[in-house]
Amino acid sequence: MATSPVWLLSTLGDPLSTNLKNYCKPRRDRGRATSRVTLRAALVEVEARPRALPAAVLDASGNGGGAAAAAEAAVLGRDRANDMQAEARAMARAANASIYSPQLLALKYGSRPFRVLRRTLEIFAGLGTFAFKLLLDQRNRVLDQNKRMRAAELRITFTRLGPTFVKIGQGLSTRPDICPPEYLEELSQLQDALPTFPNAEAFLCIERELELPLDSIFSSISPSPIAAASLGQVYKAQLKYSGKMVAVKVQRPGIEEAIGLDFYLIRGLGLFINKYVDIISSDVVALIDEFARRVYQELNYVQEGHNARRFKKLYADKEDVFVPDIFWDYTSGKVLTMEWVDGVKLNEQEAIERQGLKVLDLVNTGIQCSLRQLLEYGYFHADPHPGNLLATPEGKLAFLDFGMMSETPEEARFAIIGHVVHMVNRDYEAMARDYYALDFLSPEVDVTPIVPALRNFFDDALNSTVSELNFKTIVDGLGAVLYQYPFNVPAYYALILRSLTVLEGLALYADPNFKVLAASYPYFAKRLLTDPNPYLRDALIELLFKDGRWNRLENLLVQGRKDRDFSAGDALQPVLKLLLGPGGEELRSLVTKEAVRVTEAILLSTAIDTFNSAPRLVRSFLISPNGGGPFLINDGEQESMMQLREQVFRVWGLLQSSDSFDPALLQPILQVLQEPEVRTLGGRIVGGVTQRVAARALQQVLRASSTTIMSTFMSAV
Repeated sequence: MATSPVWLLSTLGDPLSTNLKNYCKPRRDRGRATSRVTLRAALVEVEARPRALPAAVLDASGNGGGAAAAAEAAVLGRDRANDMQAEARAMARAANASIYSPQLLALKYGSRPFRVLRRTLEIFAGLGTFAFKLLLDQRNRVLDQNKRMRAAELRITFTRLGPTFVKIGQGLSTRPDICPPEYLEELSQLQDALPTFPNAEAFLCIERELELPLDSIFSSISPSPIAAASLGQVYKAQLKYSGKMVAVKVQRPGIEEAIGLDFYLIRGLGLFINKYVDIISSDVVALIDEFARRVYQELNYVQEGHNARRFKKLYADKEDVFVPDIFWDYTSGKVLTMEWVDGVKLNEQEAIERQGLKVLDLVNTGIQCSLRQLLEYGYFHADPHPGNLLATPEGKLAFLDFGMMSETPEEARFAIIGHVVHMVNRDYEAMARDYYALDFLSPEVDVTPIVPALRNFFDDALNSTVSELNFKTIVDGLGAVLYQYPFNVPAYYALILRSLTVLEGLALYADPNFKVLAASYPYFAKRLLTDPNPYLRDALIELLFKDGRWNRLENLLVQGRKDRDFSAGDALQPVLKLLLGPGGEELRSLVTKEAVRVTEAILLSTAIDTFNSAPRLVRSFLISPNGGGPFLINDGEQESMMQLREQVFRVWGLLQSSDSFDPALLQPILQVLQEPEVRTLGGRIVGGVTQRVAARALQQVLRASSTTIMSTFMSAV
């Protein structure tokens, strides 16, 4: 729903437009009892009227104190109760909504061969004609000249073929890496510029579904749809008693019949592919069934309302994300009434910039929100095309159209993050094992042959840093691996890929060099550093105790700080809890070794700095007879120690400079150090450092003694 014209129906001198009255009149003339209409209108008034605190609870200053707070709580409680009752009534109105059933579709259309044949011919005629024209253009070498014309023809073809193909076109309209600009521009019109159906049918549908005359609900409604999508069309209206502006979505008539037949045909094609096309190892029918279930859920607008409410609860806590609310009293299986949102589609870069906003900032907000959807709560918007993402004048990213949602299994969420860690570490054996947790492979499949294929691809891809990788590059590379081996891509993962590629496609409008992984890595870094989940704790340990561990930790902190929700305290607490807990012996052993190495590096580096800054006369007394310094450290080892000390200091500086850093965070360490087991850890560190320093001192003494003996011997000779 994009920004629409001003609605001027009330300027006709009556709160209702003449057209609105005319549409409502047939319903009343068909014998509806006046008392029933009055009762329903009163019900709407009670439920829609904005509620305010009773004046009796306010004092002279306008503040009610404790009484006002109690009254407000009571009002909120009543609002919640009324909302739940309205939601229950909406669910009752949608009790007969259709659900996807391949068996019922087969039973229905299996007995209608002529209908099936006619639709099959329609599809082949539409797409076949377009393909034939492309072949002629290529043969006549006019492919580039005719792009604009062919793009318009493809849009018209998809529109004529109906909602299923409109959704295909919507997906293509967000992929500049697949479609030329001319096709992107034309197909983008499929988002909300589709043919409309008559207003009379829409308004009668509203009355029939809500069982209320139109004039008892709205004081004004747009004389024509402000947007038409694949499954319905949208009107802008004003609620009669609250005055709120709302968007009213009304389902297309006959949509279930059209979609049902298309999915019957597409599923038949999927059965053919599964049986005869060996190159595709995924279960195509399962993917089609999953997609069809999502589309059928879109046909139930009460379910969409539930989806919107859940999405709002989970993700609209961020100040830059907006989710409109649902008005349950005016919602049913085929009518959805929700809060109106003024905004500009996310692919309209010039319009966004005229408002003083930046497309990439909004896209980045979308990516961060999508990562939370996919990897934090697992509940995600599976259809984020530009028509469903609006930039509001306040700079917020508004999500619309919650008909198609999906969920990432909990185990898969952590496996995806771990997969990124293994990719960074180039641990291809672990990457291959991740596919078990991701449900790509059944447990009996041997992953050994897959490892070389992963190594061949990622060794080349990872020549760049992970943040510089293009998401499409990884998807294409993994796709080549998937096709060679018995992978089964789960339906949720296919929707994840679609969601992220759509966002990358939107970003490429503004910046052809945009990288989704560069924008995503701060979130991954924050999750690795702050999430107490055991799987992610193991992934962090694995990441940090590989070679280059301090470089990795520093990079994680640098990237994590780019996420505004990052907290130094949150980053330290899970690690400290794991380190000092009863099950942290293995980690304590690793930390002890690293602490000894770091402490030695700091002590010796500081000693070397002190030696180098001492007066020449003092240094002459400390120089060994063979011309070396007092520490017998070669230049390479000395440089390595200096670098390690600087890295440790930089990491500490990153923690200290965090806005949320509080030195009190380290107090629990002092308390835990009193525990016998942890005192042993401290003793092991001190002992290890002492041994290293003593060994170096002994080496110095023996080297000096050896040099003295050799000098004496040479003098005697």
